[in-house]
Amino acid sequence: MKSALRVAGRRMVRTARTSRQRQLAGFSTVCAGRTLPVSMLVPRTAASIHTTAQLAIQAQAAGSESDSKAADLGDMIPMERIRNVGIIAHVDHGKTTLVDCLLKQSGALSGTTMQETRVMDSNALEKERGITILSKVTSLMYKDHRINIVDTPGHADFGGEVERILSMVDSVVLVVDASEGPMAQTKFVLTKALARGLHPLVVLNKIDRPTSRPDEVDSELLELFLALGASDEQTSYDMLFASAKEGWCSRSLDDVAAYSDAAAKGQPTNGSMVPLLDAILDRVPPPRGQREGAPFSMLVTQLEANSYLGKCALGRVASGTVSVGDRIRVLAPGSGEVTEEGKVTKLFLRSGVHQIEMAQAGAGDLVAVSGVPSVGVNSTIGSPEVSQPLEFVPVDPPTISVTFSVNDSPLAGREGSLLTSSMIRDRLLREAETNVALQIVGGSKSESMEVRGRGELQLSVLIETMRREGFELSVTPPRVLFKRDPENKQRVLEPYEEITIDVDHAASGIVIEKLTKRKGELKSFTDVADKARLVFHIPTRGLLGYASEFKNDTHGTGVMNHSFLHYGEHAGVLEKSRKSSMVCMSAGTATSYALNLMEPRGRLFVRNGDSVYPGMIVGELSKDGNDLEVNPTKAKQLTNIRAAGKDETIRLTPVKPWALEEIIAYVNPDEAIEITPSQIRLRKQILDPLKRKQFSRKRVGDADCFID
Repeated sequence: MKSALRVAGRRMVRTARTSRQRQLAGFSTVCAGRTLPVSMLVPRTAASIHTTAQLAIQAQAAGSESDSKAADLGDMIPMERIRNVGIIAHVDHGKTTLVDCLLKQSGALSGTTMQETRVMDSNALEKERGITILSKVTSLMYKDHRINIVDTPGHADFGGEVERILSMVDSVVLVVDASEGPMAQTKFVLTKALARGLHPLVVLNKIDRPTSRPDEVDSELLELFLALGASDEQTSYDMLFASAKEGWCSRSLDDVAAYSDAAAKGQPTNGSMVPLLDAILDRVPPPRGQREGAPFSMLVTQLEANSYLGKCALGRVASGTVSVGDRIRVLAPGSGEVTEEGKVTKLFLRSGVHQIEMAQAGAGDLVAVSGVPSVGVNSTIGSPEVSQPLEFVPVDPPTISVTFSVNDSPLAGREGSLLTSSMIRDRLLREAETNVALQIVGGSKSESMEVRGRGELQLSVLIETMRREGFELSVTPPRVLFKRDPENKQRVLEPYEEITIDVDHAASGIVIEKLTKRKGELKSFTDVADKARLVFHIPTRGLLGYASEFKNDTHGTGVMNHSFLHYGEHAGVLEKSRKSSMVCMSAGTATSYALNLMEPRGRLFVRNGDSVYPGMIVGELSKDGNDLEVNPTKAKQLTNIRAAGKDETIRLTPVKPWALEEIIAYVNPDEAIEITPSQIRLRKQILDPLKRKQFSRKRVGDADCFID
């Protein structure tokens, strides 16, 4: 009853708020008190889609510049004119596109191509996969205020990036798809933001889609806020409606209808991101801290590589001021031990995709500092008189692990240049310095290193990065990390995840059936537009290897998202879902003659002409049972006697190349993945067939890998 009253009250507040909607920057008349000349009219083409809104925002800022000249972006400005805000959302809800729009319209991307999209996703893998992997900081100037913006990943596997940046910001912009509504990662990032006492600003993106449902999504969001224990102040969030792709935002649904009608007729919408920027200035509090009379201190949140300066530490200045040339020291996280002393060689502020040098920075600024090359994430950089480290936000523990080792197959060393265990170990330790969500387990003398992470995607991104750098390595199947109950050491706990699935109603039955076999528990079944939305709580073990099955069962039309939930009771043994393998028994080159004889037995993984070796997995059997040893190098016997008949043309089914995420999810416990710069192969961990038979009865337990 109390929740219902709060929902009703919230709707009354929302109705009252729409009555004081702000007038968006009009292009045809007057903008911020200044009449724009007709010569500034720009036709709405692909190259100038944001030009109208950019002029509007610049005109909005002109009022504050008329009385006093606006501060240069590289200057230290008063704290009351700084806003630090993070952009958080579920994957593919439009965070990076929204940041792009803000930067383009504010002029922060001057010198870049206006047609370029997702400029914040600078990493090569980010551009290829279309997702954000690393958090990035940028800034823009608006109405003589500096707005520092942190773009965050939306995938659950990279949730550690979101947890880190929350210590840098004073509020967050929660972007939600107006059609899909709050999803699994929306709940995760909102939980972290509310726990830190932040007051989110909500943006319903993609509001111009025909399938948008703002009223229902608003109710779902409010229910989510209440379920997460949000305070009354946090539930009184401002809500804006936006289309980041088209470059406009509004506080009123009436404007949304007008913009949509104009876009349908091919006319300029005259909209901009002014309402969102104004809401950030009004609702996001300025940073807290003391500049005068306080020693300089900064918590390192992220490390950046610079070709000329080496390692640069990015973070938020907590207190005091710092100038180029000042003496500083580095304190280890937790213990406070002094690990390094030096001086500030450069100070950087990022604007758009450019780095701006600063002479001085103060409390509340998000800056990069160079001069201490051995600094690490969560370390404290401070003046020589600082002796206590700053508190940092611990990230959630990893849930799965894989083992990296040297590639010991017969084909090793043919492609890569980085082959030894010491090279692999050094590279993994460098990765752990910047990515706190990863844990590296293994001594300096061990030949293999255990890497613990959040999910298959996070580990596959690391593997793909290393193979592009020239590494050759062998990777074991992912294993779930178990815990023991602190109160009862005999009780085993395993990680559970919340999985949200949107599928066609016709495919919902097979999805429910397979997830139930994997120990999943159906929590809700609702209709969203023309899709069925299923929410399950399932052990992480149950999700390993399910992604490929899900694509086949839904014919590629389903959408699946998941996030870590909690550690719970061990769910027991899971049913085997993968069939047996065809294992190569000879070395050489695969022939079409042999592959043609093998193909009726199942699906092939190799093509004609591929190099194979004993113990390599060359296919999957269509029937379950024991593994079958085959000879893919067998050639047709030739004689000097002319055949009476005519040879038939061999037509083999094309082989689909492995993707890293697919093969990590597919591999069996007794197998391994061979990674080279150009090849991904599947093999048995023990290549010798006689030794494999000796160890076939000695199976490794399911719960043999514990965090503690």
